[in-house]
Amino acid sequence: MPPAAESPLIESVLSVRKPYVLFLGDVQERSDAKTALGLRDWCPEDCIGQLRLPNCPVDTGLPDLAPGDAAARGAGSVVIGIAPIGGRLQPQWLPLLVQALEAGIDVVSGMHTRLTGYPELVAAAERGRARLIDVRHYQGPISVGDGRKRPGKRLLTVGTDCALGKKYTALALTRELKKRGLPADFRATGQTGTLIAGRGLAVDAVIADFIAGAAEMISPANDADHWDVVEGQGSLMNPAYAGVTLGLLHGSQPDAFVVCHDPTRTRVGGMEHIALTPIEEIVDLTIRLGRLTNPAIRCVGVSLNTAALDEGARTAALADYERRLGVPAFDPMQRGVERVVDFLLTAAG
Repeated sequence: MPPAAESPLIESVLSVRKPYVLFLGDVQERSDAKTALGLRDWCPEDCIGQLRLPNCPVDTGLPDLAPGDAAARGAGSVVIGIAPIGGRLQPQWLPLLVQALEAGIDVVSGMHTRLTGYPELVAAAERGRARLIDVRHYQGPISVGDGRKRPGKRLLTVGTDCALGKKYTALALTRELKKRGLPADFRATGQTGTLIAGRGLAVDAVIADFIAGAAEMISPANDADHWDVVEGQGSLMNPAYAGVTLGLLHGSQPDAFVVCHDPTRTRVGGMEHIALTPIEEIVDLTIRLGRLTNPAIRCVGVSLNTAALDEGARTAALADYERRLGVPAFDPMQRGVERVVDFLLTAAG
């Protein structure tokens, strides 16, 4: 059957014009360009070039384009693909961004600092009739969550900590579901995910009372066989970000969740005084808290980030966690997600 039309709620979330040109400025380290590299890896068909200063050694492999050339090729947005220290644009970057805006190309940023805080960009956007889009600063209406069960199926990625693969796992699962001809959408809850999907809402910038409502908004009622794969954030056992995680859990009311984990990590990232909670406890806590809005919630897999392991250690770790949790263990970047999707669809009937 044809996919259902999107809910007006989904159409109201932040949307970004494609195709993209990835702005690298004069960044010196690839690790500082993870947004640009993530877009190149996950939506290459939407990325037509890169924009950088002459002394920038970081290269996404895309063609270097001047703002005028990018406009001639139909670019919709220049995306700030880097994370500058302090979250502010550097003065030497502004002339290129001004040129892009004057050429009618939107400029998009995922930083906490607002683009509208730069008068020269505001003026250039007015001259070029372009938009300044701050992905972290959604201005539309959001209601508080109401916990009503809604039709459609949902999967949420959760974590034992931050920054260990929740977004990549959700993207890989969505891709596999679509590959099998199933109706599925990746629902972005962070700035990079929003740019990959072209729409979404950065929930870490939503007022706390509205996080669950935001999660309901981005994963609305849908056809009974449709899967929303919701990008997780933070961790229930991270003292800094547990509030965001819990709001997402209640608002997305997942039928299934995949717990993401780095088997080499023993302490909470950036908080060495706190031991990482055992994965079994994370699964149990997720189920107990998730039952508030979906009594049928269940764990269907464990996604391991095994990038730091050799092949033998990777195989051993996957076997160990699969035995411990009784669900498929996988590394989405090294081994694929076919087995966990098989398990998910069998469990979902």
